[in-house]
Amino acid sequence: MTQKTPHSSLETLRNTRIQKLNDLIDIGVNPYPYTYDRTACAAELHENYKELPAGDEDSKVYHVAGRIMAMRNTGMFIDLSDSSGKIQLFIHKDNVTEDKIKLLKLLDVGDIIGVCGTIRRTPRGELSIKVSDFKILSKTLLPLPEKWHGLTDTETRYRQRYLDMIMNPEVRETFLKRSRIISEIRNYLIQRGFLEVETPMLQPVAGGAAARPFITYHNSLDMQMYLRIAPELYLKRLLVGGLSEKIFEINRNFRNEGISPKHNPEFTMLELYQAYVDYNEMMVLTENLISTVAKNVLGTTEIEYQGVKINLAPPWQRITMIGAVKKYTDIDFSHFLSAPEAAQEAGKIGVEVEEGDSWGLIIDKVFEAKVEPHLIQPVHIIDYPRDISPLAKPHRDDSRLTERFETRVNGWEIANAFSELTDPIDQRRRFEQQVSSRKETDFETPSEVDEDFLRSLEYGMPPAGGLGIGIDRLIMLLTGSASIRDVISFPTLKPRQEQQNP
Repeated sequence: MTQKTPHSSLETLRNTRIQKLNDLIDIGVNPYPYTYDRTACAAELHENYKELPAGDEDSKVYHVAGRIMAMRNTGMFIDLSDSSGKIQLFIHKDNVTEDKIKLLKLLDVGDIIGVCGTIRRTPRGELSIKVSDFKILSKTLLPLPEKWHGLTDTETRYRQRYLDMIMNPEVRETFLKRSRIISEIRNYLIQRGFLEVETPMLQPVAGGAAARPFITYHNSLDMQMYLRIAPELYLKRLLVGGLSEKIFEINRNFRNEGISPKHNPEFTMLELYQAYVDYNEMMVLTENLISTVAKNVLGTTEIEYQGVKINLAPPWQRITMIGAVKKYTDIDFSHFLSAPEAAQEAGKIGVEVEEGDSWGLIIDKVFEAKVEPHLIQPVHIIDYPRDISPLAKPHRDDSRLTERFETRVNGWEIANAFSELTDPIDQRRRFEQQVSSRKETDFETPSEVDEDFLRSLEYGMPPAGGLGIGIDRLIMLLTGSASIRDVISFPTLKPRQEQQNP
């Protein structure tokens, strides 16, 4: 006897459903109608009838639509799910026509239907719709997973996110929270006078961050272009133009780099600029924005991430980058001013550096290896070395440093902000230094200077603070999600080799 493979079993089930589809058509039923006049959702009914006693019934008629998630007693009891929740259906021959009872046999778990009926609470206390009529709205050809909960093949969940959402209410809840978080961010800024803008995703020069870009080609213009790695240089052009003194963009960025639990090649950022303030104002804005969003979405500023309690209530700690390194390594890099000296000290604590690494880059590598894991509670790491901060103003008290901070929570970089560099001559010098020191294998450092941006600075940009917040990581934090793939609807994945279609 030949054993059926999972693929052949799926094919058999699909063929059975196709036969039911044809049966529907044969009796004059359109299995894919155009509309349905729905008057209520599951959650609304549960709320409206929460006081309805067991055994009682209301005479008001409702029209509800959703997906069949379970069928019991040959369809007498059906669990119907919509985007708001689940409600039970009671379909009995005393309440519907004989034709509808026959039609019931052509339904399957997964089908989308519309039902008409009154509300009753069963003697056991289950709120139900006593169905008087129903209509097929979408006949499914593939069965839902029987035991999705606890599935170990997480890649399948990411690849078929629609199934993940159908079967796991908590997944839908995560993406509902994502939408609310982004809405709250937008509302917070607009209420404080920020203007939302849009900047190009296709750019002739990859700039605004140190990242490897995706390269494409514009056929009509006969030129190479880059997918945006950051909106920074265009947003600053808008400040130069005087469009508003407060601007922001919630934008999609693309970086052709590695994939990890905290990195996806396509991701969402908030980037904003405010004229006439510096990075101190940006620290206050970061704290108030994130804590307010948490309060409005979660109802609290005290969250728990993977068993670790984190308090987002401001004010947050501030510590210099060199001070943080000294705290956790006992090395004071302000005493080792040359790159060779810094490299020697890094080697003593097991941090590998490359020949040609600058003083600031070495400090950054030590920070990443030895300090980041300790930064669980919110903290602003301030005053980054100048040679790794080409877009930030020199520190007013120490020219080796810049007025830049990165906000860390749970060891992650959540925000990056500057007192923005507005000196066009200094900016040109730093860009040119970046390009000239770029190694052949360095795909993250820009390979050319953005001349138009430098030209715009020469027309004068007001002093300003700038801030970027990684939306996906923030959502991970606020939803307790272990991977960035859990908060991106359709994360970037390597294609599977096997054929996916039934």
